[in-house]
Amino acid sequence: MQQGLILLAHGARDPRWREPFEDLAARIREKRPELGVRLAFLELMEPDLATAGEELVASGCEAILVVPVFLGQGGHVREDIPALIEALRTRHSGVIVTQSRTAGEDGGVLDALASFCLGALESPGG
Repeated sequence: MQQGLILLAHGARDPRWREPFEDLAARIREKRPELGVRLAFLELMEPDLATAGEELVASGCEAILVVPVFLGQGGHVREDIPALIEALRTRHSGVIVTQSRTAGEDGGVLDALASFCLGALESPGG
């Protein structure tokens, strides 16, 4: 079964805001070149979740995991994203579309952020 991965970020008006997410997607593609990886945004930036999902389905993906690259469980994660995922499921009933927990709910992500913050104490601005 061909798998796809959508990294879903919030979005912002400043186009530079997307750069770390593009870097994240590139790192994943490097580690798993056979995996269809798309970056999508909830608002203010393109592509949106529906477009990223369409691209993966068109490339042959039969299962798609949406990973909200958010730190916490706000209204977008609890309400907006599940509704968008349900719309994608409805449009592509033969494709398995699931959602992971948010990146910020993972202990490894929090450990990496804690290490970064502590490292910043030793090298502010560096």
